[in-house]
Amino acid sequence: MNDTTWAIKQIKMEMSPNANINWVKGVYLEQEFEVLNDSIFLLKRDFLLADFSFEKKEDARGIYGKKTVLYDQHKFNEKRPSGFYDRRVTSRDEAIYKREESFWKENRLEPLNRDESGVYQMLDTLQSVPAFQRVYTIASIAATGYLEFKGWDFGPVYSLIGYNDVEGLRLRVGARTYFGPDDPWRIEGYGAYGFKDEKFKYGILGQLMLDPKSRLIASAGYRNDIEQLGSSLTNTTDVLGRSLASSSLLNVGDNNTLSTIKLTTIGLSIELVRNITFQVIGSHRNLRPASPEFSLSWYTDRAQNEIATDIDQTEVSTIVSFTPGRKTSGYGVDRTVINAENFPTIFLNYTYGARDIFNSDFEYRKLQLFYDQPWWIGGLGLANISLEAGKTFGEVPLGLLSVVPGNQTYFSMYNTFPLLDFYEFVTDTYVASHFEHNFNGRIFSRIPGLRNLYLREIIGIRGVWGNISEENRQLDASGLPLRAPQEEPYWEYSAGVGNIFKFIRIDAHFRGSYFDNPDARTFGVTATFGFHF
Repeated sequence: MNDTTWAIKQIKMEMSPNANINWVKGVYLEQEFEVLNDSIFLLKRDFLLADFSFEKKEDARGIYGKKTVLYDQHKFNEKRPSGFYDRRVTSRDEAIYKREESFWKENRLEPLNRDESGVYQMLDTLQSVPAFQRVYTIASIAATGYLEFKGWDFGPVYSLIGYNDVEGLRLRVGARTYFGPDDPWRIEGYGAYGFKDEKFKYGILGQLMLDPKSRLIASAGYRNDIEQLGSSLTNTTDVLGRSLASSSLLNVGDNNTLSTIKLTTIGLSIELVRNITFQVIGSHRNLRPASPEFSLSWYTDRAQNEIATDIDQTEVSTIVSFTPGRKTSGYGVDRTVINAENFPTIFLNYTYGARDIFNSDFEYRKLQLFYDQPWWIGGLGLANISLEAGKTFGEVPLGLLSVVPGNQTYFSMYNTFPLLDFYEFVTDTYVASHFEHNFNGRIFSRIPGLRNLYLREIIGIRGVWGNISEENRQLDASGLPLRAPQEEPYWEYSAGVGNIFKFIRIDAHFRGSYFDNPDARTFGVTATFGFHF
């Protein structure tokens, strides 16, 4: 403490041993400040020590992570151009990572102690220890879903096996080029085979960074596969993405409302301002039912009872995404987000459907908005709210309408309604909202017998309102009842327990309205698997 200004010159803090944080047994922090005058205090030394372990027992084995940052040679009163402090690094400087040891001895502000010096030798030794290599491989697969090889990765391993009523047992293998996190280009693809329909499916995507400074990236891809179209409200042209709704091993009821999709995309994206991305994507898709028990049919001439069974459609989408506060690592075509639960996402998509281009069937316009906001509420945990809204202008058939995303699996899927069947509600105008709050053990930590289990309590509520025009109803010839939650919003609520064995979450879901829908489910349970701090 400075006795003249009564300012703090040094801070020492330690994490409470009862903190509900996975894999972390302890955290110790030190900060030292230099008093420049009565209003300016400069951070001189920042030290962090973390003890990572699978258990919080005193004798549990683990690893220490230590970071020391020293600050020196501050410069004041030097006028800089207005853009000097807004400059961002857009490429990796390899020379920084290839310094000679003599450079560090001369420029390091604080010499390494004996233990710190031995870390370099220890890391070199670990690279040749088989047990360490096995642990590294398992941890890498758990974190990324890929098995690493030289110059390429195999995966995602979580998609190797799937099942649905059309394909039966489905096997999928995929790979991507990977030379490092700063790759200026990447090619990835997959092949899949269904043992019931005896058909081969595949997809391929290529990305190339044309300008690192503006992150101008060109992409092109093609996919021929089976997909559950009714699993997301906001449109996507992700060539390789596949919802769990399409091939979950465990399902509620039949999952035969699948579509065969042949999708071609070509696009450009650019980030002229940090965290504001503009995209223009052209796409053409052919949609047809993947099962004889499902139909996407529409009237080409209702008076003559002429019907088409598939859809050809060309679209041009203009997309703006804004993620203020997002932090990423890497400078390649794919970056890693390092603060996923600390920034909002705003996504605006305007799509023009063009008729007669590549035999396209319909002309329409579609406007969609997506907003997601995490919200840390002090010691009460993490809340998350999302909002989706959209409208289609023009007449379109079932395959191009906005289906309220149901979930007929026993696994949680983001922004879906776990008690809705696929195609239970269909709209051309919609507003949907999801709210979830994770108390991070605030309640369970005060209950004897549960305190040491480090469980976490979660509550949620979600709802949707929508409408469908009479013109779109008249166009449809699928035979499905096109219902929309128009009279009143459809809603659900849920309560769950997370951090079971540190990687399992179980949610119980309750229906709040539309109990009279055919085969309406009033209660359901879903599970989520994943590692979190």
